[in-house]
Amino acid sequence: MMKSNAVYEMNSYEYNTKLANILKEMPEFKQPEWSYFIKTGTAKVKPPQDNDFWYKRAASILRQIYTHKVVGVNRLKTRYGSLKNRGMQPEHFRKGSGKIIRTILQQAEKAGLLEKFNERGKRAGRILTKQGKELLEGVK
Repeated sequence: MMKSNAVYEMNSYEYNTKLANILKEMPEFKQPEWSYFIKTGTAKVKPPQDNDFWYKRAASILRQIYTHKVVGVNRLKTRYGSLKNRGMQPEHFRKGSGKIIRTILQQAEKAGLLEKFNERGKRAGRILTKQGKELLEGVK
């Protein structure tokens, strides 16, 4: 009998919302004061208006790491980037904010959910620890 995995079976929006509520209760995940005033990337016009943005982004990042195994900051910057409106000129893709991503990854490391990973000359980034996998698979 195969164990069901909520990460893949549940709708991503619903899953991220439930995981964000769990992360909100963890003392290591605190939304920094500066995060209320900064944009999530150069392509954005305003900072996020959602009060739970920090926890939802953290949940989304953890889910990305679960599905892709090894993920670095640069890949996540590309994942959370968007098209910049340049007026009459064609839009251009711009990467997302690295500071937000790095801070969330550091908070997850402090919580024991992630650890740094470096495979000689191939991939470097962060991977989930056993505790992190259990947390993500335990979301219902």
